[in-house]
Amino acid sequence: MPSPSGPAPSGSTPACPDGGPGADAAARADGARPPRYRAVLAVREFRAVFAAHLLSSLGVVVCELALSVLVFRITASPLLGALTLALGLLPYAVGGTLLSAVADRCAARRVLVGCDLLCALAAAGMVLPGTPVPVLLALRCVLAAVAPVFAGTRAATLGEILGSGERFALGRSVIRLVNQGAQLTGFGAGGLLLAAASPRAVLALTAGCFLGSALLLRLGTRARPARGTGRGAARRGALLGASLGGVRRLLADRRVRALLLLSWLPPAFVVVPEALLVPYAGLLGVGPAGTGLLLCAMPLGAVAAESLVGAFLGPRARARLTFPMGVFAVLPSLGFAARPSLGWAVLLLVLTGTGISYTFGVDRWFVAAVPEERLGQAMTVLQAGRMTVMGLAMGLAGAAAEWAPLRVVMPAAGAVGAVAVAAVIREVRRTARGPAGPVRRRVRAGRTAAGPVPGTEN
Repeated sequence: MPSPSGPAPSGSTPACPDGGPGADAAARADGARPPRYRAVLAVREFRAVFAAHLLSSLGVVVCELALSVLVFRITASPLLGALTLALGLLPYAVGGTLLSAVADRCAARRVLVGCDLLCALAAAGMVLPGTPVPVLLALRCVLAAVAPVFAGTRAATLGEILGSGERFALGRSVIRLVNQGAQLTGFGAGGLLLAAASPRAVLALTAGCFLGSALLLRLGTRARPARGTGRGAARRGALLGASLGGVRRLLADRRVRALLLLSWLPPAFVVVPEALLVPYAGLLGVGPAGTGLLLCAMPLGAVAAESLVGAFLGPRARARLTFPMGVFAVLPSLGFAARPSLGWAVLLLVLTGTGISYTFGVDRWFVAAVPEERLGQAMTVLQAGRMTVMGLAMGLAGAAAEWAPLRVVMPAAGAVGAVAVAAVIREVRRTARGPAGPVRRRVRAGRTAAGPVPGTEN
């Protein structure tokens, strides 16, 4: 979770000495190779962001598992145990909408460190003996409501640390790799910890993870002024009004709206088969080991694809993958119509996970489309919307599975998703070719140096 690296003026994201769009263009002009993961990890501030994100991600995953176990032990209610996990997604909409202006009207490092400290306090509150279940669930909601503000602020400051070009896309890729890796290792580590210690003791460790993340961000990143400094819209008025007004302005921009939908829709349809994997494993009769294998398959595919695309493909090739992989991500779900065996189901889920590679292009286009003074809020809305639609899709998938067999519900997500994503892709293409607003004029002005207009590479 980053913070800026030294005072920087508001306005267009400055190219940093070791990265940014200007550096990418210069590298192409000199015939040098485009940046790779090594160039991103060579930036000292980003290494602090990476380490902090690793700590906090593991803390979140382990917290979800430990709290779910604790609530179930107290209440013996499967509903409340499952609700604990659901509360990790649903409050995103509240935090991402009502608090989104925080990302631009406050200094980034202050926001990031403050969010980590608030999460540490919430986790510490869960540790206290005798804490009522409603309070435990409320504290889980605090973690989830803070998460989109934190993620949006971090994503915006990556542009200041790495620049808004290929290094930004690769930095976002590293963050996604951490997210997927935390899913794979966090539940395993959490399970081992819960076998050796009580849920409250494990929750105390998660509080320590958040404190460690806050310390890394405070000491490893530099302070910059808020992006909205000097911009009346970003600084005046109550937080709620500024947040809602900023969200309205973002959604009123046709280009930004199209890119938001392209960021939200594929994950929404991809999580439908994932949400139904436990009942599908029961249908196959594969037991806990088979269930675990199914649950790990999609993150494995995502990690493999993200790593290979980021390490071996250049900017133009990644951009060309965006639209095909966005559609491809939802297609493997169609295979569940044949009720595949465990091995084939794992293969379908791995292929689904590879669709994450479409996000390289979307990330870069989105940053180019959003005014700098609203970038933090835009990234907060993007993250909150994605998690919210995923949570809603999971709930709808479960409801549909009550009325229809799994071999109908799971492939239906693939069929509907393919049509919906194709329609959004058409809108993204159309907005890239339409009249240029101030931001898109700036992108087109650099066409000869930085490549084609975002969203038109195919």
